[in-house]
Amino acid sequence: GILYFLRKEIEENPDFIKENVEDICASVQYTIITILLEKFEAAAIATDNKQLAIAGGVSANSELRRRLLELGEKNNWKIYIPKFEYTTDNAAMIAITAQFEYENDSFVGQDVVPRARMI
Repeated sequence: GILYFLRKEIEENPDFIKENVEDICASVQYTIITILLEKFEAAAIATDNKQLAIAGGVSANSELRRRLLELGEKNNWKIYIPKFEYTTDNAAMIAITAQFEYENDSFVGQDVVPRARMI
């Protein structure tokens, strides 16, 4: 992966990261966004969802926003992305969701097991 690549390049040129930081960051960002969108698409297809949303701090990333809209267009999905000023901390999103669940008396027992990944 990238760590092996960087180690090899640093051995040849100790200033490799300093001289190439913009390209390295762009490559890492591209890879992360590609992985996120692959998972997003797989989850949407598996659940047959046609209306999808993204929120929290990650939704502030302009490249992710652009590529998500393209993905929605390709699949004929309705994509919801908050205005930039509402793309802050996930804690606020989690708190309001918890508030709505509380107001609807939506509770679960202690035997519930969380699932970090749907796909």
